[in-house]
Amino acid sequence: MATRREFIKSAALPGLVSTNAACAASDRYGLTLSALRAPLLESGDQAALLREMVRCATLAASGHNTQPWKFALSPGAISIRPDLSRRTPVVDPDEHHLWVSLGCATENLVLAAAALGKHAGVTFDRQEVHVALDSAAPVRSPLVDAIFHRQCTRSEYDGQPIPSDMIQEMARAADRSGVGLLLLTERTKVEGVLDYVTQGNSAQIRDAAFVKELKNWVRFNQADALATGDGLFSRLTGNPTLPRWLGNVLFGMVLSDKTENDKYARHLRSSAGVAVFVGDRADAASWLEVGRSYERFALAATALGVRTAFVNQPIEVPALRTQFAQWLGLRSRRPDLVVRFGHGPQLPYSLRRPLADVIV
Repeated sequence: MATRREFIKSAALPGLVSTNAACAASDRYGLTLSALRAPLLESGDQAALLREMVRCATLAASGHNTQPWKFALSPGAISIRPDLSRRTPVVDPDEHHLWVSLGCATENLVLAAAALGKHAGVTFDRQEVHVALDSAAPVRSPLVDAIFHRQCTRSEYDGQPIPSDMIQEMARAADRSGVGLLLLTERTKVEGVLDYVTQGNSAQIRDAAFVKELKNWVRFNQADALATGDGLFSRLTGNPTLPRWLGNVLFGMVLSDKTENDKYARHLRSSAGVAVFVGDRADAASWLEVGRSYERFALAATALGVRTAFVNQPIEVPALRTQFAQWLGLRSRRPDLVVRFGHGPQLPYSLRRPLADVIV
């Protein structure tokens, strides 16, 4: 009997998508990525510098690659605002992931600004991040170059441990006031995390509303990914590309808690460890700081050749999150992000929306 993967591949019969059209989309995807992830561009034009900082900010991580941000530019300042039209209310009902994502974007912007000769002063007020930019001597952190290469690598890793000095370098990069970091590298601890991941994953896959929301953010082929510039392109997770109509038909048929749990078991058991980020409070300002801390961790990992990926299921199911916090010994504190890390392959990069779509 054919496996689900084999069934999907056999269903994608020749002729469903024009070969020429597929090749053209592939070429456009590559060209778009090359421009999007080009090295930092210095310029004497202040308007161009502001746009360059925004480009770097948009390369940050976000849940489902929703990119829930807007940027307002003014002389000497950039404001980052939530784009509530890009919320994911099923998986993120309290907008936790949204504010973490804005924190990730903020940190990328701050790092890029420093490299471009601007000191960035960050304040948070009335649900808006305000970044004041003052002239300063350029400071080129190794994390800046990593902005253009960081990705959430959703694949198996090589199963080898990461040297402790490298892990500590990643932890030092992530150090921020108000954010705690737990590093779990013992195999028994990783297995414990896996147990919570599979429980959370099973609950989510059995939730029709969750599956519907997730499918809305899946891009089944390069043309759809290019058209939106966002979402989860199927090829980035090792799945085949499909015509949209076929992907929509098959998505619910092939998605099961067993196959997903088996995949996460392989992913976690091949990882060197798990990082858990914990904010001091459960509010937008604290989640913003968690995002900034995580982004620095991920950038430091990228600079060291270490891959990272979210395994947030234990924190996305409220009842399970409480149990997970107790297992971690956090008492009343809320675990905010769960991230696995290790050595692994580079996968294709995801796209971002054009700057014209995010600058207001």
